Amino acid sequence: MQKTTIEETAVSPKKQRTIPEYLGIVARGVCMGASDIVPGVSGGTMAFILGIYEELIDAIRTLGRPHFLEAVFKFRIKDILQILNWEFLLAVVTGIFIAIITLSHALESLLINHPVFLWSFFFGLVLASVLVVSKRVKRWSPSLVIVLLMGAVAAYLIVGLVPVQTPNDWWFLIVSGAVASCALILPGISGAFLLVLLGKYQYVLGSVNDLRAGDVEAAVPLILVAIGAVLGLVTFAQILGWLFKQHHDLTVSLLIGLMVGSLRKIWPWKLDIEWLQDAAGQFVLDGEGQRLAIKQANIWPDLSSSESLLQFGIAVVLMLAGIGAILLLDRVAARLETSE
Repeated sequence: MQKTTIEETAVSPKKQRTIPEYLGIVARGVCMGASDIVPGVSGGTMAFILGIYEELIDAIRTLGRPHFLEAVFKFRIKDILQILNWEFLLAVVTGIFIAIITLSHALESLLINHPVFLWSFFFGLVLASVLVVSKRVKRWSPSLVIVLLMGAVAAYLIVGLVPVQTPNDWWFLIVSGAVASCALILPGISGAFLLVLLGKYQYVLGSVNDLRAGDVEAAVPLILVAIGAVLGLVTFAQILGWLFKQHHDLTVSLLIGLMVGSLRKIWPWKLDIEWLQDAAGQFVLDGEGQRLAIKQANIWPDLSSSESLLQFGIAVVLMLAGIGAILLLDRVAARLETSE
Protein backbone atom coordinates (compact mmCIF):
# COMPACT_ATOMS: atom_id res chain seq x y z
CA MET A 1 0.00 0.00 0.00
CA GLN A 2 1.35 3.39 -0.98
CA LYS A 3 1.39 6.08 1.64
CA THR A 4 0.60 9.60 0.48
CA THR A 5 3.04 12.08 1.93
CA ILE A 6 2.45 15.67 2.93
CA GLU A 7 4.66 16.87 0.10
CA GLU A 8 2.70 14.89 -2.51
CA THR A 9 -0.66 16.23 -1.43
CA ALA A 10 0.37 19.86 -1.08
CA VAL A 11 -0.85 22.26 -3.73
CA SER A 12 2.70 23.42 -4.42
CA PRO A 13 6.05 23.12 -2.62
CA LYS A 14 6.93 25.87 -0.19
CA LYS A 15 9.83 28.13 -1.08
CA GLN A 16 12.74 28.20 1.33
CA ARG A 17 13.42 31.82 2.25
CA THR A 18 15.83 33.74 4.46
CA ILE A 19 14.71 36.33 7.01
CA PRO A 20 15.59 39.27 4.69
CA GLU A 21 13.50 37.62 1.97
CA TYR A 22 10.53 37.33 4.33
CA LEU A 23 10.99 40.98 5.26
CA GLY A 24 10.63 41.65 1.53
CA ILE A 25 7.33 39.75 1.56
CA VAL A 26 6.22 41.90 4.52
CA ALA A 27 7.06 45.01 2.46
CA ARG A 28 4.93 43.66 -0.39
CA GLY A 29 2.12 43.11 2.11
CA VAL A 30 2.44 46.75 3.16
CA CYS A 31 1.95 47.77 -0.48
CA MET A 32 -1.12 45.52 -0.70
CA GLY A 33 -2.58 46.97 2.49
CA ALA A 34 -1.96 50.53 1.33
CA SER A 35 -3.78 49.75 -1.93
CA ASP A 36 -6.76 48.22 -0.14
CA ILE A 37 -7.16 51.38 1.93
CA VAL A 38 -7.69 53.47 -1.20
CA PRO A 39 -11.18 52.90 -2.67
CA GLY A 40 -10.95 51.69 -6.26
CA VAL A 41 -7.47 50.14 -5.96
CA SER A 42 -7.15 46.40 -5.38
CA GLY A 43 -4.59 44.72 -3.16
CA GLY A 44 -4.66 41.94 -5.72
CA THR A 45 -3.30 44.40 -8.28
CA MET A 46 -0.28 45.11 -6.09
CA ALA A 47 0.30 41.40 -5.43
CA PHE A 48 0.23 40.85 -9.19
CA ILE A 49 2.62 43.74 -9.83
CA LEU A 50 5.04 42.67 -7.08
CA GLY A 51 5.32 39.07 -8.26
CA ILE A 52 3.69 37.21 -5.35
CA TYR A 53 0.23 36.78 -6.84
CA GLU A 54 0.41 33.14 -7.90
CA GLU A 55 2.07 32.04 -4.65
CA LEU A 56 -0.60 33.93 -2.70
CA ILE A 57 -3.36 32.16 -4.64
CA ASP A 58 -1.71 28.77 -4.03
CA ALA A 59 -1.32 29.50 -0.31
CA ILE A 60 -4.97 30.50 0.09
CA ARG A 61 -6.01 27.58 -2.09
CA THR A 62 -4.42 25.18 0.39
CA LEU A 63 -6.97 26.21 3.04
CA GLY A 64 -9.71 24.47 1.07
CA ARG A 65 -7.82 21.30 0.16
CA PRO A 66 -9.06 17.98 1.67
CA HIS A 67 -5.69 16.99 3.15
CA PHE A 68 -5.41 20.34 4.97
CA LEU A 69 -8.99 20.21 6.29
CA GLU A 70 -8.41 16.64 7.47
CA ALA A 71 -5.32 17.75 9.39
CA VAL A 72 -7.30 20.63 10.94
CA PHE A 73 -10.24 18.44 12.02
CA LYS A 74 -7.84 15.91 13.57
CA PHE A 75 -5.77 18.66 15.24
CA ARG A 76 -2.52 17.50 13.64
CA ILE A 77 -0.62 20.75 14.21
CA LYS A 78 2.64 19.47 12.75
CA ASP A 79 0.93 18.39 9.52
CA ILE A 80 -0.93 21.71 9.31
CA LEU A 81 2.34 23.65 9.48
CA GLN A 82 3.93 21.37 6.89
CA ILE A 83 1.04 21.64 4.44
CA LEU A 84 0.25 25.33 4.81
CA ASN A 85 2.60 27.99 3.48
CA TRP A 86 2.05 29.76 6.78
CA GLU A 87 5.34 31.67 6.83
CA PHE A 88 4.48 33.35 3.55
CA LEU A 89 0.86 34.09 4.57
CA LEU A 90 2.00 35.44 7.95
CA ALA A 91 4.47 37.78 6.26
CA VAL A 92 1.82 39.07 3.82
CA VAL A 93 -0.84 39.52 6.53
CA THR A 94 1.69 41.25 8.80
CA GLY A 95 2.49 43.73 6.04
CA ILE A 96 -1.20 44.40 5.36
CA PHE A 97 -1.83 44.94 9.08
CA ILE A 98 1.14 47.33 9.34
CA ALA A 99 -0.21 49.34 6.40
CA ILE A 100 -3.70 49.57 7.87
CA ILE A 101 -2.37 50.70 11.25
CA THR A 102 0.25 53.15 10.02
CA LEU A 103 -0.94 54.43 6.65
CA SER A 104 -4.75 54.46 6.76
CA HIS A 105 -5.06 57.96 8.22
CA ALA A 106 -2.40 59.46 5.94
CA LEU A 107 -3.81 57.87 2.78
CA GLU A 108 -7.36 58.84 3.71
CA SER A 109 -6.19 62.41 4.28
CA LEU A 110 -4.41 62.45 0.90
CA LEU A 111 -7.50 61.02 -0.78
CA ILE A 112 -9.61 63.85 0.61
CA ASN A 113 -7.18 66.78 0.45
CA HIS A 114 -4.96 65.85 -2.53
CA PRO A 115 -6.87 63.23 -4.54
CA VAL A 116 -5.28 64.17 -7.89
CA PHE A 117 -1.77 63.55 -6.53
CA LEU A 118 -2.66 60.19 -4.95
CA TRP A 119 -4.57 58.94 -8.01
CA SER A 120 -1.74 60.09 -10.29
CA PHE A 121 0.78 57.93 -8.47
CA PHE A 122 -1.51 54.87 -8.52
CA PHE A 123 -2.36 55.49 -12.18
CA GLY A 124 1.32 55.37 -13.00
CA LEU A 125 1.73 52.18 -10.98
CA VAL A 126 -1.06 50.32 -12.75
CA LEU A 127 -0.21 51.68 -16.21
CA ALA A 128 3.39 50.49 -15.95
CA SER A 129 2.36 47.20 -14.39
CA VAL A 130 0.25 46.38 -17.45
CA LEU A 131 3.40 46.55 -19.59
CA VAL A 132 5.54 44.65 -17.08
CA VAL A 133 3.03 41.87 -16.42
CA SER A 134 2.37 41.42 -20.15
CA LYS A 135 5.89 39.96 -20.40
CA ARG A 136 4.67 36.96 -18.38
CA VAL A 137 2.70 35.81 -21.40
CA LYS A 138 5.09 33.59 -23.34
CA ARG A 139 3.48 34.13 -26.73
CA TRP A 140 0.65 36.50 -27.59
CA SER A 141 -2.08 35.28 -29.95
CA PRO A 142 -5.35 36.76 -31.27
CA SER A 143 -7.35 34.72 -28.73
CA LEU A 144 -5.32 36.11 -25.83
CA VAL A 145 -5.81 39.66 -27.09
CA ILE A 146 -9.57 39.05 -27.30
CA VAL A 147 -9.60 37.76 -23.70
CA LEU A 148 -7.62 40.84 -22.60
CA LEU A 149 -10.13 43.13 -24.28
CA MET A 150 -13.04 41.25 -22.67
CA GLY A 151 -11.45 41.69 -19.25
CA ALA A 152 -10.83 45.38 -19.89
CA VAL A 153 -14.44 45.99 -20.97
CA ALA A 154 -15.77 44.04 -17.97
CA ALA A 155 -13.68 46.02 -15.47
CA TYR A 156 -14.49 49.32 -17.22
CA LEU A 157 -18.23 48.64 -16.90
CA ILE A 158 -18.04 47.33 -13.32
CA VAL A 159 -16.16 50.34 -11.93
CA GLY A 160 -18.75 52.62 -13.54
CA LEU A 161 -21.79 50.97 -11.94
CA VAL A 162 -24.05 52.73 -9.45
CA PRO A 163 -24.94 51.07 -6.08
CA VAL A 164 -28.25 49.24 -5.72
CA GLN A 165 -30.64 48.79 -2.80
CA THR A 166 -30.27 45.30 -1.29
CA PRO A 167 -31.62 43.43 1.78
CA ASN A 168 -29.80 43.14 5.11
CA ASP A 169 -30.76 39.46 5.49
CA TRP A 170 -28.14 37.03 6.83
CA TRP A 171 -27.74 35.21 3.52
CA PHE A 172 -27.10 38.38 1.55
CA LEU A 173 -24.48 39.53 4.08
CA ILE A 174 -22.65 36.24 3.53
CA VAL A 175 -22.94 36.66 -0.24
CA SER A 176 -21.66 40.24 0.03
CA GLY A 177 -18.64 39.13 2.04
CA ALA A 178 -17.90 36.38 -0.48
CA VAL A 179 -18.12 38.73 -3.48
CA ALA A 180 -16.01 41.43 -1.82
CA SER A 181 -13.33 38.92 -0.77
CA CYS A 182 -13.04 37.66 -4.34
CA ALA A 183 -12.09 41.19 -5.38
CA LEU A 184 -9.31 41.23 -2.79
CA ILE A 185 -7.36 38.74 -4.92
CA LEU A 186 -8.71 39.89 -8.27
CA PRO A 187 -6.53 42.61 -9.84
CA GLY A 188 -8.31 45.73 -11.01
CA ILE A 189 -11.41 45.58 -8.80
CA SER A 190 -11.66 46.90 -5.23
CA GLY A 191 -13.44 44.81 -2.58
CA ALA A 192 -14.63 47.95 -0.80
CA PHE A 193 -16.02 49.26 -4.08
CA LEU A 194 -17.99 46.03 -4.62
CA LEU A 195 -19.49 46.43 -1.14
CA VAL A 196 -20.61 49.90 -2.24
CA LEU A 197 -22.17 48.44 -5.40
CA LEU A 198 -23.99 45.78 -3.35
CA GLY A 199 -25.38 48.48 -1.05
CA LYS A 200 -23.55 47.10 1.98
CA TYR A 201 -20.65 49.51 2.45
CA GLN A 202 -22.62 51.89 4.66
CA TYR A 203 -24.23 49.02 6.58
CA VAL A 204 -20.92 47.32 7.32
CA LEU A 205 -19.24 50.63 8.19
CA GLY A 206 -22.16 51.47 10.51
CA SER A 207 -21.85 48.07 12.21
CA VAL A 208 -18.15 48.70 12.83
CA ASN A 209 -18.90 52.10 14.38
CA ASP A 210 -21.73 50.64 16.51
CA LEU A 211 -19.42 47.90 17.75
CA ARG A 212 -16.82 50.48 18.71
CA ALA A 213 -19.56 52.32 20.61
CA GLY A 214 -20.27 49.18 22.66
CA ASP A 215 -23.21 47.65 20.78
CA VAL A 216 -22.40 43.92 20.95
CA GLU A 217 -25.24 42.99 18.58
CA ALA A 218 -23.47 44.95 15.83
CA ALA A 219 -20.93 42.12 15.69
CA VAL A 220 -23.50 39.75 14.13
CA PRO A 221 -23.55 41.27 10.61
CA LEU A 222 -19.77 41.64 10.72
CA ILE A 223 -19.40 37.94 11.58
CA LEU A 224 -21.71 37.02 8.69
CA VAL A 225 -19.71 39.15 6.27
CA ALA A 226 -16.48 37.62 7.61
CA ILE A 227 -17.86 34.09 7.10
CA GLY A 228 -18.74 34.94 3.53
CA ALA A 229 -15.31 36.51 3.01
CA VAL A 230 -13.50 33.36 4.13
CA LEU A 231 -15.74 31.08 2.04
CA GLY A 232 -15.42 33.30 -1.03
CA LEU A 233 -11.67 33.74 -0.68
CA VAL A 234 -10.91 30.03 -0.35
CA THR A 235 -13.40 28.99 -3.05
CA PHE A 236 -12.30 31.59 -5.57
CA ALA A 237 -8.65 30.74 -4.93
CA GLN A 238 -9.39 27.16 -6.02
CA ILE A 239 -10.71 28.44 -9.35
CA LEU A 240 -7.85 30.89 -9.91
CA GLY A 241 -5.23 28.33 -8.90
CA TRP A 242 -6.63 25.81 -11.38
CA LEU A 243 -6.78 28.42 -14.14
CA PHE A 244 -3.15 29.39 -13.58
CA LYS A 245 -2.00 25.79 -13.80
CA GLN A 246 -4.16 24.78 -16.76
CA HIS A 247 -4.45 28.03 -18.75
CA HIS A 248 -1.65 30.29 -17.50
CA ASP A 249 -1.34 32.72 -20.42
CA LEU A 250 -5.11 32.96 -20.85
CA THR A 251 -5.55 33.78 -17.15
CA VAL A 252 -2.77 36.36 -17.15
CA SER A 253 -4.30 37.99 -20.24
CA LEU A 254 -7.68 38.25 -18.50
CA LEU A 255 -6.11 39.75 -15.37
CA ILE A 256 -4.17 42.27 -17.44
CA GLY A 257 -7.44 43.25 -19.08
CA LEU A 258 -9.03 43.82 -15.68
CA MET A 259 -6.14 46.10 -14.76
CA VAL A 260 -6.51 48.06 -18.01
CA GLY A 261 -10.25 48.52 -17.42
CA SER A 262 -9.65 49.67 -13.84
CA LEU A 263 -7.71 52.68 -15.14
CA ARG A 264 -11.13 54.30 -15.59
CA LYS A 265 -11.56 54.30 -11.82
CA ILE A 266 -8.12 55.68 -10.96
CA TRP A 267 -7.94 58.45 -13.57
CA PRO A 268 -6.68 61.38 -11.45
CA TRP A 269 -9.04 64.13 -12.62
CA LYS A 270 -12.66 63.53 -11.60
CA LEU A 271 -15.94 65.33 -11.00
CA ASP A 272 -18.32 64.05 -8.30
CA ILE A 273 -21.85 63.77 -9.69
CA GLU A 274 -23.62 61.43 -7.23
CA TRP A 275 -23.22 60.73 -3.51
CA LEU A 276 -24.11 57.81 -1.20
CA GLN A 277 -27.30 58.29 0.84
CA ASP A 278 -28.85 56.28 3.66
CA ALA A 279 -32.45 55.03 3.88
CA ALA A 280 -33.57 58.41 5.25
CA GLY A 281 -32.08 60.26 2.29
CA GLN A 282 -29.19 61.72 4.30
CA PHE A 283 -25.74 61.90 2.75
CA VAL A 284 -23.27 59.34 4.13
CA LEU A 285 -20.05 60.98 5.35
CA ASP A 286 -16.54 59.55 5.40
CA GLY A 287 -14.06 59.73 8.28
CA GLU A 288 -13.27 63.36 7.47
CA GLY A 289 -16.91 64.46 7.39
CA GLN A 290 -17.04 64.70 3.59
CA ARG A 291 -19.85 63.30 1.44
CA LEU A 292 -19.01 59.86 0.04
CA ALA A 293 -19.15 60.01 -3.77
CA ILE A 294 -20.49 56.91 -5.53
CA LYS A 295 -20.41 58.18 -9.11
CA GLN A 296 -17.75 60.29 -10.74
CA ALA A 297 -17.05 61.53 -14.25
CA ASN A 298 -13.51 61.56 -15.61
CA ILE A 299 -12.53 64.98 -16.91
CA TRP A 300 -9.49 66.57 -18.54
CA PRO A 301 -7.19 68.54 -16.20
CA ASP A 302 -7.81 72.26 -15.87
CA LEU A 303 -4.84 74.21 -17.26
CA SER A 304 -6.39 77.66 -17.17
CA SER A 305 -4.33 79.12 -14.31
CA SER A 306 -0.79 79.00 -12.95
CA GLU A 307 -2.03 77.10 -9.87
CA SER A 308 -3.72 74.43 -11.99
CA LEU A 309 -0.62 74.16 -14.19
CA LEU A 310 1.49 73.59 -11.08
CA GLN A 311 -0.91 70.91 -9.88
CA PHE A 312 -0.80 69.25 -13.29
CA GLY A 313 3.00 69.29 -13.26
CA ILE A 314 3.17 67.68 -9.82
CA ALA A 315 0.61 65.07 -10.91
CA VAL A 316 2.67 64.18 -14.00
CA VAL A 317 5.82 63.86 -11.86
CA LEU A 318 4.00 61.53 -9.44
CA MET A 319 2.63 59.51 -12.35
CA LEU A 320 6.15 59.13 -13.72
CA ALA A 321 7.35 58.19 -10.22
CA GLY A 322 4.76 55.41 -10.13
CA ILE A 323 5.90 54.17 -13.54
CA GLY A 324 9.54 54.35 -12.46
CA ALA A 325 8.83 52.44 -9.25
CA ILE A 326 7.30 49.53 -11.18
CA LEU A 327 10.12 49.43 -13.74
CA LEU A 328 12.67 49.45 -10.91
CA LEU A 329 10.87 46.65 -9.07
CA ASP A 330 10.73 44.63 -12.27
CA ARG A 331 14.47 45.04 -12.82
CA VAL A 332 15.25 44.06 -9.22
CA ALA A 333 12.97 41.02 -9.47
CA ALA A 334 14.68 39.95 -12.73
CA ARG A 335 18.12 40.17 -11.11
CA LEU A 336 16.95 38.14 -8.12
CA GLU A 337 15.58 35.42 -10.42
CA THR A 338 18.86 35.34 -12.35
CA SER A 339 20.92 34.99 -9.17
CA GLU A 340 18.83 32.05 -7.88
